[in-house]
Amino acid sequence: MVRGKPLRNVGKYSQTHTRYFYNTFCNNSSILKCPDVFVFFSVLEISVFSMVSKEITRYIADYISTVAWKNKMILQSFHHSSRIEQKSTTGHYRDLGVLFKRCTLLLSTKDRLKFIFKILRGVLLILLQTLIAGWDELECHRVFNFLCDLTNLQQKTEGVITAKPGWYQELQLRLFCRQVLLDPWPNQPECHFWLMQLLKPWPLVSQAHLLFILYGPLLPEGEITGLPHTALWHLAKAILLLFGNLQVKGWSTDSMITIMEELIVIPHPWHVENVARLLVLCGSNLCYTVLASKALNGRLLEISRIIVYIILVCEKDGYHMSWAVKLVQEICKVFTTPPEKFYFIQQLENTFSEVTREFFEFSVAGNHFDDRETFQTLCILLDSCAHFHTKFLHMFLR
Repeated sequence: MVRGKPLRNVGKYSQTHTRYFYNTFCNNSSILKCPDVFVFFSVLEISVFSMVSKEITRYIADYISTVAWKNKMILQSFHHSSRIEQKSTTGHYRDLGVLFKRCTLLLSTKDRLKFIFKILRGVLLILLQTLIAGWDELECHRVFNFLCDLTNLQQKTEGVITAKPGWYQELQLRLFCRQVLLDPWPNQPECHFWLMQLLKPWPLVSQAHLLFILYGPLLPEGEITGLPHTALWHLAKAILLLFGNLQVKGWSTDSMITIMEELIVIPHPWHVENVARLLVLCGSNLCYTVLASKALNGRLLEISRIIVYIILVCEKDGYHMSWAVKLVQEICKVFTTPPEKFYFIQQLENTFSEVTREFFEFSVAGNHFDDRETFQTLCILLDSCAHFHTKFLHMFLR
């Protein structure tokens, strides 16, 4: 029966046909639970079959929600060479509409729309990308404003960044903005444009908060010592996307530094190793700009501690230690007199000793000798110190 000819005149099916489908599939649960069985039916036939029972409706809803089915049945080209092919495509999408209507008959209007939007979201994004490709910036602004009005995006964003942090609401905003407005774009300029539109209406402090919601690590409660680089990679990419070219209208070094300063205290002050790892991921130019600004403002204790952890991160994550040596060399040039440079180097060396002592004292206190992670970090710190000073001395001796 299954491999027979496709059924025609579906709208005129008799009760015998319907009962035949029902008896064949519903009485054999193993067949019903195999989604491949539906590949033998046309879209319109599946739509009729979906009205047989609630159980079959549920199976069909699950089936048409799969990526494989959506790629095969929905993501089809709209461009055809002949009128016959165009007519066939029009009929195909009309049948899809009937299928969605019939398999959601028992749902409320709100739930029906949610289900259909979930299935068609990928198509809508492709259509949006295709539609506005090549449009000038003014027209793209109008598209963004329309989407904001349609989804109440500005009000929802304001509610999230001004209210007490709520993980569920923040995650909803993150998923919508990333999946609909940001991630689908294959090229950086388009992604930069949409990210700018999301951030521009808000003051710098709120921009930092929104940037963290969109790209920051999904943190559990409490402080995390040493997030992996994968947890910070998307945030670093977003920062580079925004500030990689400070010639872009509306951005300056000061605004970049302000946002960076705010980021590393959301939702609470970060552990120094996480700050260091984010700066390393952001690359030489941005890392230097942030640390040089702190140096000019006399925050030597702070930058010395960050540099020690940058050296630790380089050793942990496999970066060349010569990168950290060149960074220290460039920061030294910020200071204009030999005594200032000497004081900076002295402060850096003292911080090495202080951080090493902290790790050792933590291991000793409360019999933490069994804490292999802390002991391992202490060993890595000692190795990183040796490698850094080897490169540093070699730079002066060659």
